[in-house]
Amino acid sequence: MSSPKEIGARWFQEVWNERKSSAIYELFAEDAKGHLEGGLEVTGPTAFEAFQKSILAALPDIKVRIINSLSDGDDACILWQATATHTGHGMDMAPSGNPVKMRGMTWFHVENGRIVEGWDSWDIGGLMQTMRSPA
Repeated sequence: MSSPKEIGARWFQEVWNERKSSAIYELFAEDAKGHLEGGLEVTGPTAFEAFQKSILAALPDIKVRIINSLSDGDDACILWQATATHTGHGMDMAPSGNPVKMRGMTWFHVENGRIVEGWDSWDIGGLMQTMRSPA
């Protein structure tokens, strides 16, 4: 069975970089809770997939690079950096063409090889401001 750190690495590679929705259903437990930036809460893979699609609609070329990761028991914390260009319609705004660069952390709690709870921390306000600014 994969370690929480390995599951976290797969999450960013498969869900975000490879855009594999099937990985959400494989890695995110049916009743998993996601505490996302901006106060958004999702439960289960279907709700998380809707969130993923919203981000990908706005930032279709997003790439996430893991900077560092730590794990302790059933928990893993991943420090990541994402780069993209705001070329798509999504997140309730028209594309600006602006480049986006953001850094964040995601804390995963894993049981039986699946994420059962996750917490995101990144600057959604900065992202929105960058996307709204004229190119």
